[in-house]
Amino acid sequence: MKTALDVTPLRLTRAGTARYIRSLLERLDLERVAFGGPGRAAVLARELWWYPLRLSALAGADLLHCSTYYGPVRPRIPTVVTVHDLAVLRHPEAFPRWTRAYVPRVVPHVLRAARRVIAVSEFTASELEVLLRVPREKIRIVPNGVDASFAPEGPRADGAYVLAVGTLEPRKNLARAIEAATLAGAELRVVGARGWGGVDASGPNVTWLGEVDDAELARQYRGSLCVVYPSLYEGFGIPVLEAMACGAAVVTSRGGATEEVAGDAAVLVDAGDPAAIAAGIAEAISRRADLRALGLGRARAFSWDETASRTRSVYEDAV
Repeated sequence: MKTALDVTPLRLTRAGTARYIRSLLERLDLERVAFGGPGRAAVLARELWWYPLRLSALAGADLLHCSTYYGPVRPRIPTVVTVHDLAVLRHPEAFPRWTRAYVPRVVPHVLRAARRVIAVSEFTASELEVLLRVPREKIRIVPNGVDASFAPEGPRADGAYVLAVGTLEPRKNLARAIEAATLAGAELRVVGARGWGGVDASGPNVTWLGEVDDAELARQYRGSLCVVYPSLYEGFGIPVLEAMACGAAVVTSRGGATEEVAGDAAVLVDAGDPAAIAAGIAEAISRRADLRALGLGRARAFSWDETASRTRSVYEDAV
């Protein structure tokens, strides 16, 4: 079966979606399709023409896999669409105006046209049902995995610090993480690309490291007192999994996908309350050994090999 995969996000980000695409490419025989770059003109051309119209005319493959919810509205060939989250529908104020306008108008048509919709978590599957009325029988749950480079053995960064990981965007809740670290009397290191929404990774006890490669990210995970990930909304939360795979204690948001991924292997907190996050940081540091053991066990339940195998099954189901 000849399958085409939209790899356009690789030109735009190195975050979770890029990890997902690279992991599938390493494990499945897929033909790459892509268009444009990060510029405004390219965004408009891609979202107004290439995705809805040009991809609708795609031929020469048995199946098209859209790696995000951007895709054709009248595809000629069977289509599978992966949905990582529906944050723009739950928290539109955290997204640029164009995204807020485009997604509610176009994405429902994309999902309606798809043969199968992959959700990366049970939480996201439920959101698809509730927010976009996607029939449950059309949804297949295929969780993300964790790369082998994220392991407890290896170099550790120096210092006594709490680590936050994520693109600088409003829903990552960095301002409250900074306030919580201050309340806990801890240095906060932040790893993540500059995003949007005026999010600033600065403060008297804050060090922004920007984007780093996986080896350096793993080094920061291993050396941390704990990893704090109090996102306001996630469809999965790959940093939670990576941190646990490196043996780090994790503090993350109660409810939603991050709790689903973490299970009982993390300290769960109210992401809207800096004092609760600070208390979670203190608890995680005091329970580091316990959380390390729990987290390593939890992380072993997720692998990109399993993700690829289950994705291949969705392809077969779709055609």
